[in-house]
Amino acid sequence: MKKTAVVTGAGSGVGQAVALTLAKEGWRVVIVGRRVETLKETITLAGKDAANLVPQPCDIGNVEAVQKMAKELLENFGSVEVLVNAAGTNAPKRSLKELSLEDYHRMIDTNLNGPYYCVQAFLPAMRAQNSGTIINIVSDAAKLASAKAGPAYVMSKFGLAGLTQSINAEERANGIRASAIFPGDIDTPLLEKRPNPPSAEAREKMLRSEDVAACVMLAINLPSRAVVEEILVRPR
Repeated sequence: MKKTAVVTGAGSGVGQAVALTLAKEGWRVVIVGRRVETLKETITLAGKDAANLVPQPCDIGNVEAVQKMAKELLENFGSVEVLVNAAGTNAPKRSLKELSLEDYHRMIDTNLNGPYYCVQAFLPAMRAQNSGTIINIVSDAAKLASAKAGPAYVMSKFGLAGLTQSINAEERANGIRASAIFPGDIDTPLLEKRPNPPSAEAREKMLRSEDVAACVMLAINLPSRAVVEEILVRPR
């Protein structure tokens, strides 16, 4: 029977790369994102594996929308074995001096509240089946704050790292494991939100989304007796 994974932020960047990799390995992948157009782009990129992708538009920052999504997915597919929280955002005006309250709340909703809502929506089913893998795409900004990332992004990512640790602290006995992946600079569309987007030359030296997807697959494919609690991956 085909296993089911849910991947947020699957319309671009790391989420898209993870979804495509899972689909290629034969998983049924529910791809979650706010915009239908970007989810359709992911399906197009999947080529012959497109049938393994199930588009699910959802604003993960809206708790009612997440709960409704999870309920429908579990009714349709019976179980979800893997949840990958890959959705993330930032803002060009991100410093303490410039950060607007609107951008602050949007970042916290997308980068922290959304993953928390998704975790809480799928945990009961994972407990009932006594298994489940949760992968949170964090950032090396959660290891050490930097002005480059900005305070709201840093706060959200430190919180996401704490959520991962909390899942492992509380849910091990229920057969559930969680991994936090801390990537350094990745060449994704999120770079366009920087105050000064990096040059093409600088991007060439960065990680690719597929590199992070490979880390995700390592955490997923390990035997259930093992958990990779953290992976810190940076450009060489």
